[in-house]
Amino acid sequence: MFEKFGEMSSYTEINELAKNLLEEGDLDSLKEVAKENGIPDDYVEMYLEDAIPTLCDATTAAIGKIDMECAELEPKELMLDWVEYIKGLCMENEMIAHQVRKKGKSLQGCIAVLLAYSFKNQIEVDKAIIKAAKINAGRVTFGIPGMTKAKELIRGYYLGGSRNEKESN
Repeated sequence: MFEKFGEMSSYTEINELAKNLLEEGDLDSLKEVAKENGIPDDYVEMYLEDAIPTLCDATTAAIGKIDMECAELEPKELMLDWVEYIKGLCMENEMIAHQVRKKGKSLQGCIAVLLAYSFKNQIEVDKAIIKAAKINAGRVTFGIPGMTKAKELIRGYYLGGSRNEKESN
């Protein structure tokens, strides 16, 4: 995912590299930095035209990283809901955007926290529900967190863990 320029831990690092590449006249590499970090082409064009002072801000860099991770992971269904929630957090809270962008934080790691919670907190589904669903199994368990718990786990992952997350693990 970050093959040529490596994973950058902040939008500031991206902007510093973009500025240096622009000063060197290496527009191809500048465009490649943007592409590698999920920065939209129109931002690159605006930056090259001096319409914006920097290539990206914290939110753009965070959402760009999430988009690149999504392209690699190809999340589906409920996982896409989680991804959209994370993007929304980045738009609402610059601190979350900073944390999403940091090295060592990843969508894969965040979803892994949710998956681990799901397995550790499985509950048995009532036999009447199993029958109504026309599932032929003696026992069915279900552990996916509700959105309130999922939001708590997501925030905890990106902000370094919460007391409740540690208690549930």
